[in-house]
Amino acid sequence: MNFKKNNLLLSLRSRCTAVLACSAAMLLMGGNAWAQYPERAITLIVPFPAGSGTDAVGRIFAEEIGKRVGQTIIVENRPGANASIAANYVKRAAPDGYTLFITTNTSHSAAPWLMKNVPYDPIKDFTPIARGGNLPFILVTNPERPYQTVEQLLQYAKANPGVITYASGNSTGIVAGGTLDLQAGMKALHVPYKGTPQALTDLIAGQVDFMFTDVTSGLAFINSGRLKALAVSTAKRSALLPDLPAMEEAGLSDFDITSWNGFFGPAGMEPEHVQLLNRTINEVVQDEAVRQKLAQLGFDAFSGPPEEFAQFVQEQYVLWGKLIDDANLGPQ
Repeated sequence: MNFKKNNLLLSLRSRCTAVLACSAAMLLMGGNAWAQYPERAITLIVPFPAGSGTDAVGRIFAEEIGKRVGQTIIVENRPGANASIAANYVKRAAPDGYTLFITTNTSHSAAPWLMKNVPYDPIKDFTPIARGGNLPFILVTNPERPYQTVEQLLQYAKANPGVITYASGNSTGIVAGGTLDLQAGMKALHVPYKGTPQALTDLIAGQVDFMFTDVTSGLAFINSGRLKALAVSTAKRSALLPDLPAMEEAGLSDFDITSWNGFFGPAGMEPEHVQLLNRTINEVVQDEAVRQKLAQLGFDAFSGPPEEFAQFVQEQYVLWGKLIDDANLGPQ
Protein backbone atom coordinates (compact mmCIF):
# COMPACT_ATOMS: atom_id res chain seq x y z
CA MET A 1 0.00 0.00 0.00
CA ASN A 2 2.79 2.38 0.98
CA PHE A 3 4.64 1.35 -2.14
CA LYS A 4 1.64 2.34 -4.30
CA LYS A 5 1.27 5.65 -2.47
CA ASN A 6 4.95 6.44 -2.99
CA ASN A 7 4.68 5.68 -6.71
CA LEU A 8 1.60 7.89 -6.97
CA LEU A 9 3.37 10.77 -5.20
CA LEU A 10 6.42 10.38 -7.42
CA SER A 11 4.19 10.38 -10.50
CA LEU A 12 2.37 13.54 -9.39
CA ARG A 13 5.66 15.28 -8.59
CA SER A 14 7.02 14.38 -12.03
CA ARG A 15 3.94 15.76 -13.75
CA CYS A 16 4.09 18.99 -11.74
CA THR A 17 7.75 19.39 -12.56
CA ALA A 18 7.03 18.89 -16.24
CA VAL A 19 4.21 21.44 -16.19
CA LEU A 20 6.36 24.01 -14.40
CA ALA A 21 9.22 23.45 -16.82
CA CYS A 22 6.88 23.86 -19.78
CA SER A 23 5.40 27.06 -18.29
CA ALA A 24 8.86 28.48 -17.72
CA ALA A 25 9.84 27.73 -21.30
CA MET A 26 6.67 29.43 -22.55
CA LEU A 27 7.45 32.53 -20.49
CA LEU A 28 10.97 32.68 -21.85
CA MET A 29 9.58 32.49 -25.39
CA GLY A 30 7.03 35.23 -24.73
CA GLY A 31 4.05 32.91 -24.23
CA ASN A 32 2.43 30.22 -26.30
CA ALA A 33 0.71 32.69 -28.67
CA TRP A 34 4.04 34.35 -29.45
CA ALA A 35 5.78 30.97 -29.98
CA GLN A 36 3.20 29.87 -32.52
CA TYR A 37 2.16 33.11 -34.27
CA PRO A 38 1.39 33.03 -37.10
CA GLU A 39 0.12 29.48 -37.31
CA ARG A 40 -2.42 30.11 -40.10
CA ALA A 41 -3.13 32.48 -42.98
CA ILE A 42 -3.33 36.23 -42.31
CA THR A 43 -5.87 38.49 -44.07
CA LEU A 44 -4.64 41.87 -45.27
CA ILE A 45 -7.49 44.32 -45.80
CA VAL A 46 -7.11 46.92 -48.58
CA PRO A 47 -9.58 49.85 -48.45
CA PHE A 48 -9.47 50.56 -52.19
CA PRO A 49 -10.47 48.64 -55.34
CA ALA A 50 -8.29 46.17 -57.19
CA GLY A 51 -6.01 48.07 -59.56
CA SER A 52 -5.52 51.01 -57.20
CA GLY A 53 -2.07 52.05 -56.01
CA THR A 54 -2.55 50.74 -52.48
CA ASP A 55 -3.83 47.44 -53.86
CA ALA A 56 -0.76 46.97 -56.08
CA VAL A 57 1.64 47.90 -53.27
CA GLY A 58 -0.28 45.79 -50.76
CA ARG A 59 0.01 42.67 -52.90
CA ILE A 60 3.79 43.01 -53.11
CA PHE A 61 4.01 43.47 -49.35
CA ALA A 62 1.67 40.51 -48.79
CA GLU A 63 3.86 38.20 -50.84
CA GLU A 64 7.08 39.33 -49.17
CA ILE A 65 5.71 39.27 -45.62
CA GLY A 66 4.23 35.81 -46.26
CA LYS A 67 7.62 34.47 -47.36
CA ARG A 68 9.25 35.70 -44.18
CA VAL A 69 6.64 34.54 -41.65
CA GLY A 70 5.94 31.24 -43.40
CA GLN A 71 2.23 31.81 -43.96
CA THR A 72 -0.09 32.90 -46.76
CA ILE A 73 -1.19 36.53 -46.66
CA ILE A 74 -4.64 36.82 -48.25
CA VAL A 75 -5.39 40.23 -49.78
CA GLU A 76 -9.03 41.28 -49.41
CA ASN A 77 -10.40 44.48 -50.99
CA ARG A 78 -13.13 46.33 -49.06
CA PRO A 79 -13.45 49.66 -50.91
CA GLY A 80 -15.85 52.52 -50.38
CA ALA A 81 -16.76 55.55 -48.27
CA ASN A 82 -13.26 57.07 -48.20
CA ALA A 83 -11.81 53.82 -46.79
CA SER A 84 -14.15 53.93 -43.79
CA ILE A 85 -15.86 50.63 -44.71
CA ALA A 86 -12.55 48.77 -44.51
CA ALA A 87 -11.44 50.68 -41.41
CA ASN A 88 -14.62 49.80 -39.56
CA TYR A 89 -14.24 46.15 -40.56
CA VAL A 90 -10.70 46.03 -39.16
CA LYS A 91 -11.74 47.90 -36.02
CA ARG A 92 -14.29 45.16 -35.25
CA ALA A 93 -11.94 42.25 -35.99
CA ALA A 94 -10.31 40.18 -33.27
CA PRO A 95 -6.92 41.68 -32.27
CA ASP A 96 -5.18 38.33 -32.73
CA GLY A 97 -2.86 39.38 -35.54
CA TYR A 98 -4.78 37.56 -38.26
CA THR A 99 -6.57 40.64 -39.63
CA LEU A 100 -4.26 43.44 -40.74
CA PHE A 101 -4.91 46.71 -42.52
CA ILE A 102 -2.73 48.34 -45.17
CA THR A 103 -4.09 51.84 -45.57
CA THR A 104 -3.24 55.47 -46.20
CA ASN A 105 -3.98 58.96 -45.01
CA THR A 106 -7.47 58.48 -46.50
CA SER A 107 -8.80 56.46 -43.56
CA HIS A 108 -6.64 57.85 -40.76
CA SER A 109 -5.98 61.50 -41.69
CA ALA A 110 -8.71 62.68 -44.04
CA ALA A 111 -11.97 60.72 -43.78
CA PRO A 112 -12.69 61.83 -40.18
CA TRP A 113 -12.60 65.45 -41.40
CA LEU A 114 -14.27 64.95 -44.80
CA MET A 115 -17.28 62.99 -43.51
CA LYS A 116 -19.91 63.89 -40.94
CA ASN A 117 -19.54 60.62 -39.09
CA VAL A 118 -17.03 57.82 -39.39
CA PRO A 119 -17.70 54.62 -37.42
CA TYR A 120 -14.23 54.49 -35.86
CA ASP A 121 -11.61 56.54 -34.05
CA PRO A 122 -8.42 56.63 -36.17
CA ILE A 123 -6.21 56.78 -33.08
CA LYS A 124 -7.97 54.72 -30.39
CA ASP A 125 -9.41 51.89 -32.50
CA PHE A 126 -6.19 50.67 -34.15
CA THR A 127 -2.76 49.33 -33.33
CA PRO A 128 -0.04 51.04 -35.44
CA ILE A 129 2.38 48.39 -36.71
CA ALA A 130 4.72 49.97 -39.26
CA ARG A 131 5.04 52.67 -41.86
CA GLY A 132 5.16 51.34 -45.42
CA GLY A 133 6.33 54.43 -47.27
CA ASN A 134 4.97 57.28 -49.40
CA LEU A 135 2.91 57.14 -52.57
CA PRO A 136 3.54 60.36 -54.52
CA PHE A 137 0.63 61.88 -56.41
CA ILE A 138 0.78 63.55 -59.81
CA LEU A 139 -1.43 66.10 -61.53
CA VAL A 140 -2.61 64.56 -64.82
CA THR A 141 -4.88 65.65 -67.65
CA ASN A 142 -6.19 64.41 -70.96
CA PRO A 143 -3.47 65.08 -73.59
CA GLU A 144 -6.07 66.54 -75.97
CA ARG A 145 -6.89 69.37 -73.61
CA PRO A 146 -5.57 72.87 -74.52
CA TYR A 147 -3.21 73.01 -71.55
CA GLN A 148 0.02 71.06 -71.26
CA THR A 149 1.57 72.70 -68.19
CA VAL A 150 0.31 73.66 -64.73
CA GLU A 151 0.52 77.34 -65.67
CA GLN A 152 -1.61 76.80 -68.79
CA LEU A 153 -4.14 74.80 -66.77
CA LEU A 154 -4.49 77.60 -64.21
CA GLN A 155 -4.84 80.25 -66.92
CA TYR A 156 -7.52 78.22 -68.70
CA ALA A 157 -9.41 77.54 -65.46
CA LYS A 158 -9.44 81.22 -64.47
CA ALA A 159 -10.66 82.18 -67.92
CA ASN A 160 -13.44 79.57 -67.71
CA PRO A 161 -14.71 79.63 -64.11
CA GLY A 162 -17.12 76.83 -63.21
CA VAL A 163 -16.46 75.01 -66.48
CA ILE A 164 -13.33 72.97 -65.78
CA THR A 165 -13.77 69.74 -63.77
CA TYR A 166 -11.50 67.58 -61.66
CA ALA A 167 -12.00 63.97 -60.64
CA SER A 168 -11.01 62.22 -57.43
CA GLY A 169 -10.82 58.56 -56.47
CA ASN A 170 -9.66 58.94 -52.87
CA SER A 171 -9.15 61.53 -50.16
CA THR A 172 -5.72 62.62 -51.39
CA GLY A 173 -7.25 63.40 -54.78
CA ILE A 174 -10.07 65.30 -53.09
CA VAL A 175 -7.79 67.37 -50.87
CA ALA A 176 -5.16 67.99 -53.57
CA GLY A 177 -7.80 69.12 -56.06
CA GLY A 178 -9.55 71.30 -53.49
CA THR A 179 -6.27 72.85 -52.36
CA LEU A 180 -5.28 73.65 -55.95
CA ASP A 181 -8.72 75.16 -56.55
CA LEU A 182 -8.34 77.33 -53.44
CA GLN A 183 -4.76 78.48 -53.99
CA ALA A 184 -5.20 79.19 -57.70
CA GLY A 185 -8.69 80.69 -57.41
CA MET A 186 -9.97 78.34 -60.12
CA LYS A 187 -13.56 77.50 -59.05
CA ALA A 188 -13.34 74.06 -60.66
CA LEU A 189 -16.18 71.53 -60.33
CA HIS A 190 -15.33 68.45 -58.26
CA VAL A 191 -16.48 65.06 -59.62
CA PRO A 192 -15.95 62.31 -57.00
CA TYR A 193 -15.55 58.61 -57.87
CA LYS A 194 -15.61 55.47 -55.73
CA GLY A 195 -12.07 54.61 -56.79
CA THR A 196 -9.11 55.81 -58.84
CA PRO A 197 -9.47 53.29 -61.72
CA GLN A 198 -12.97 54.56 -62.58
CA ALA A 199 -11.83 58.19 -62.36
CA LEU A 200 -8.89 57.54 -64.67
CA THR A 201 -11.16 55.81 -67.18
CA ASP A 202 -13.37 58.88 -67.44
CA LEU A 203 -10.37 61.23 -67.56
CA ILE A 204 -8.94 59.30 -70.50
CA ALA A 205 -12.37 59.36 -72.17
CA GLY A 206 -12.55 63.14 -71.78
CA GLN A 207 -15.45 63.13 -69.32
CA VAL A 208 -13.44 65.19 -66.79
CA ASP A 209 -10.53 67.59 -67.24
CA PHE A 210 -7.86 66.74 -64.68
CA MET A 211 -7.15 64.91 -61.44
CA PHE A 212 -4.46 64.04 -58.92
CA THR A 213 -3.66 60.35 -59.08
CA ASP A 214 -1.13 58.14 -57.35
CA VAL A 215 1.83 57.27 -59.54
CA THR A 216 1.11 53.54 -59.30
CA SER A 217 -2.33 53.87 -60.91
CA GLY A 218 -1.43 56.50 -63.49
CA LEU A 219 2.07 55.62 -64.66
CA ALA A 220 1.12 53.09 -67.37
CA PHE A 221 -1.35 55.57 -68.92
CA ILE A 222 1.27 58.33 -68.84
CA ASN A 223 3.89 56.11 -70.47
CA SER A 224 1.43 55.10 -73.20
CA GLY A 225 0.51 58.73 -73.92
CA ARG A 226 -3.13 58.34 -72.85
CA LEU A 227 -2.55 60.82 -70.00
CA LYS A 228 -0.35 63.90 -69.71
CA ALA A 229 1.53 64.38 -66.43
CA LEU A 230 1.87 68.03 -65.44
CA ALA A 231 3.52 67.97 -61.99
CA VAL A 232 4.03 66.08 -58.75
CA SER A 233 1.82 67.13 -55.84
CA THR A 234 4.73 68.21 -53.66
CA ALA A 235 6.65 71.45 -53.26
CA LYS A 236 9.89 69.79 -54.42
CA ARG A 237 10.56 67.30 -57.20
CA SER A 238 10.33 63.60 -56.38
CA ALA A 239 13.43 61.40 -56.57
CA LEU A 240 11.23 58.75 -58.18
CA LEU A 241 10.13 61.20 -60.93
CA PRO A 242 13.03 63.65 -61.27
CA ASP A 243 11.95 64.96 -64.69
CA LEU A 244 8.48 65.98 -63.54
CA PRO A 245 8.10 69.57 -62.25
CA ALA A 246 6.98 70.27 -58.69
CA MET A 247 4.03 72.48 -57.79
CA GLU A 248 6.46 75.10 -56.48
CA GLU A 249 7.80 75.55 -60.00
CA ALA A 250 4.30 76.57 -61.07
CA GLY A 251 4.24 79.30 -58.45
CA LEU A 252 2.39 77.32 -55.75
CA SER A 253 5.05 77.23 -53.04
CA ASP A 254 2.56 76.30 -50.26
CA PHE A 255 1.31 73.25 -52.14
CA ASP A 256 2.81 70.09 -50.62
CA ILE A 257 0.56 67.01 -50.40
CA THR A 258 1.83 63.44 -50.10
CA SER A 259 -0.06 60.21 -49.53
CA TRP A 260 1.44 58.04 -46.79
CA ASN A 261 1.01 54.30 -46.43
CA GLY A 262 1.16 52.06 -43.37
CA PHE A 263 0.05 48.91 -41.55
CA PHE A 264 -2.41 48.65 -38.65
CA GLY A 265 -4.28 46.03 -36.70
CA PRO A 266 -7.29 46.33 -34.43
CA ALA A 267 -6.70 47.96 -31.04
CA GLY A 268 -5.34 45.64 -28.37
CA MET A 269 -2.93 43.51 -30.40
CA GLU A 270 -0.28 41.55 -28.52
CA PRO A 271 2.97 43.58 -28.39
CA GLU A 272 4.93 40.48 -29.42
CA HIS A 273 2.86 40.14 -32.60
CA VAL A 274 3.33 43.83 -33.37
CA GLN A 275 7.10 43.55 -32.95
CA LEU A 276 7.29 40.48 -35.18
CA LEU A 277 5.29 42.14 -37.93
CA ASN A 278 7.22 45.40 -37.58
CA ARG A 279 10.56 43.61 -37.92
CA THR A 280 9.26 41.73 -40.94
CA ILE A 281 7.98 44.86 -42.71
CA ASN A 282 11.29 46.61 -42.02
CA GLU A 283 13.09 43.64 -43.58
CA VAL A 284 10.87 43.90 -46.65
CA VAL A 285 11.54 47.60 -47.26
CA GLN A 286 15.29 47.09 -46.72
CA ASP A 287 15.41 44.38 -49.40
CA GLU A 288 16.87 46.15 -52.43
CA ALA A 289 15.08 43.93 -54.95
CA VAL A 290 11.72 44.64 -53.30
CA ARG A 291 12.47 48.36 -53.08
CA GLN A 292 13.16 48.42 -56.81
CA LYS A 293 9.94 46.55 -57.55
CA LEU A 294 7.97 49.05 -55.47
CA ALA A 295 9.84 52.00 -57.01
CA GLN A 296 8.72 50.84 -60.46
CA LEU A 297 5.17 51.42 -59.19
CA GLY A 298 6.14 54.90 -58.02
CA PHE A 299 6.20 53.89 -54.35
CA ASP A 300 8.91 55.21 -52.01
CA ALA A 301 9.32 52.40 -49.45
CA PHE A 302 10.67 52.96 -45.93
CA SER A 303 9.66 52.09 -42.39
CA GLY A 304 10.63 52.38 -38.72
CA PRO A 305 9.50 51.39 -35.22
CA PRO A 306 5.79 51.21 -34.32
CA GLU A 307 6.13 54.02 -31.75
CA GLU A 308 7.43 56.39 -34.44
CA PHE A 309 4.58 55.43 -36.75
CA ALA A 310 2.00 56.03 -33.99
CA GLN A 311 3.35 59.55 -33.42
CA PHE A 312 3.35 60.24 -37.16
CA VAL A 313 -0.30 59.16 -37.49
CA GLN A 314 -1.37 61.58 -34.76
CA GLU A 315 0.54 64.46 -36.39
CA GLN A 316 -0.94 63.72 -39.82
CA TYR A 317 -4.45 63.67 -38.38
CA VAL A 318 -4.00 67.26 -37.23
CA LEU A 319 -2.28 68.37 -40.47
CA TRP A 320 -4.96 66.99 -42.79
CA GLY A 321 -7.66 68.51 -40.62
CA LYS A 322 -6.14 71.92 -41.32
CA LEU A 323 -5.80 71.25 -45.07
CA ILE A 324 -9.44 70.20 -45.32
CA ASP A 325 -10.64 73.12 -43.22
CA ASP A 326 -8.62 75.66 -45.25
CA ALA A 327 -10.05 74.35 -48.54
CA ASN A 328 -13.57 74.21 -47.06
CA LEU A 329 -13.88 70.52 -47.97
CA GLY A 330 -15.49 69.31 -44.77
CA PRO A 331 -19.15 68.28 -44.34
CA GLN A 332 -21.52 71.06 -45.36
